[in-house]
Amino acid sequence: METRRFDDEPPRNDHSTQPLFEQDDPITPPVPQRIAVPPAEPRTPTSVESSPRSTRSRTNAPSASNASAPSRNTAHMPRTLAQVLNEANDMVVRGDLSEFMPLPTGFDPLDGMIGGGLRKTELILLGGAQGIGKTICALQMARNIAMRSDQYAFYLSYEHTETHLMNRLMCLESINPPEVDLNNGVRLKDLHDVIIAEKAKSTLRGGGEAMSLQTILRENPKTSMPLARMNRYADRLILVKASPVVTTLRAIREMTQRLVQATGGNVTVFIDYLQKIAIHPERASDEGEKVTIIVEGLKDMALALGVPVMAIVAADREGLKSNRLHLYHLRGSSALDYECDIAIIMNNKYHVLSKDEVSFNPYQARQFREWVVFTIEKNRAGRAMQDMEFHLHAPYFAFDPRGERVRQQLIDDKLVMD
Repeated sequence: METRRFDDEPPRNDHSTQPLFEQDDPITPPVPQRIAVPPAEPRTPTSVESSPRSTRSRTNAPSASNASAPSRNTAHMPRTLAQVLNEANDMVVRGDLSEFMPLPTGFDPLDGMIGGGLRKTELILLGGAQGIGKTICALQMARNIAMRSDQYAFYLSYEHTETHLMNRLMCLESINPPEVDLNNGVRLKDLHDVIIAEKAKSTLRGGGEAMSLQTILRENPKTSMPLARMNRYADRLILVKASPVVTTLRAIREMTQRLVQATGGNVTVFIDYLQKIAIHPERASDEGEKVTIIVEGLKDMALALGVPVMAIVAADREGLKSNRLHLYHLRGSSALDYECDIAIIMNNKYHVLSKDEVSFNPYQARQFREWVVFTIEKNRAGRAMQDMEFHLHAPYFAFDPRGERVRQQLIDDKLVMD
């Protein structure tokens, strides 16, 4: 199978992907124009590249402009504890506390349970069954991070186009989490109807310049505020429609490395979803081996480039049949358990409620269908096996980020007896 390197021209006959960068220079990453992006280093076309695990000794160092991470300039090189202490001391003297301050996801009490938020060099897995809200959660977290004026979010989706993700964000902004004002909510169908109707009116009137999408959204009372809210972070949320054929693990690493250089290391990577990442030139005999290569490569990328990486992970067939999904139900190999720093598993609250809770108050139990239980099943920096719940507003592609600890008794597969 022919595989395209990241610095090649995008294939013209690949209708499943759009060019990552639309500028004249095909290697300029999709960041705001005010950011100076260093050119990619020349590479020998005939060089044979080894697996992510075997390349840990020759990681490309960030440019000198990335002064926020001096320790990464000597990544994978032996250093004394005194050298590490001196580098950390220099960072603090400069006022750079990025290595010590986590990035809040905006979901409470989740942030408090994982030490304040996402940390650089960490790999976070987000697992759950289809339709549980994994993409909604990850995209909302990316939005929350990008709302900070000094942070960028890099969202790669193998499932949705950039336009669809933008439309989801418009619906989310219509209820404006954490306020969650459903009275002004705009559903996806409502958004499409507004665009089609206004465009049709403009065409029928004729005699003038064609009405643009931004004009339609800005002038319609239902969409003007969501558009204004989205524009606050539009320059800092970078979207890519990834392809399971050409968007390889190596391509993701190269794109991330350039964004690290361009943003001073202030970027968080989101991948939707892990099992669809292509690998090349590595070859895997089965999906378990492929997932091992991918998860090890993502963890190495987080460590070498100093960025948080959150990856959505699909469940296996056994997990989809189980009463409650767990970390060991994620599709792939045991490397998922070992390589990640934090693992969050999502379950529908109604499905994991104890039978006693359901039988005691069946009417209240039905209301829990719109609630999702987030369980921290692995947490290297704190306590694991903690349950919290968040209200999902699926028509608006948003969670109410003001959650709470689960008070009801939940089932566990080990305790269920028929």
